[in-house]
Amino acid sequence: MTYEIDIAGLKRELTLCPVSDELYIGAFVIFGDVELTVHCAAELLKRAPEYDYIIAPEAKSIPLLYEMARQSGADKYFLARKGPKAYMSGVFEVSVKSITTAAVQRLVIDTADAEQIKGKRMLILDDVISTGESLRAMEELVAKAGGIVAGKMAVLAEGDAAKRDDIIFLAPLPLFNPDGSPKE
Repeated sequence: MTYEIDIAGLKRELTLCPVSDELYIGAFVIFGDVELTVHCAAELLKRAPEYDYIIAPEAKSIPLLYEMARQSGADKYFLARKGPKAYMSGVFEVSVKSITTAAVQRLVIDTADAEQIKGKRMLILDDVISTGESLRAMEELVAKAGGIVAGKMAVLAEGDAAKRDDIIFLAPLPLFNPDGSPKE
């Protein structure tokens, strides 16, 4: 089963995947789709509030994060890693449980990134906002680093996230019943 979505004028077929016996989601995977990545970056930048830097969680948002930085002429962007790496000196860490991940995850930045984020207007970016847990964790991470959340953006707002007025997104994505029909 698939669902055709129009993302600011660009159409894609999303495979429907089970999350539980009663819930299916449309699989939005930006990896490997250059046309989609470039298009979404340009459309999000048109809608972006004033910001100093962009930050996103690892991993599906990485191509979008890079492309938005490239198109905007930025020389720096930030990535919240899923765990500390050997090259990180000190860490700022938060926990998150998302709809597409079985276990609780961590999001981490190091003190060098935190020092650059402090006092800066940060644009939080994600590929899909669903339950809002990743977004909440990113807001907490930015706050811990002393940054200011300038805005929150995603390509898609899934389910009830599309009703939120605190995020900017390109298209709503419904949740689905096992028969492929959108949930009401």
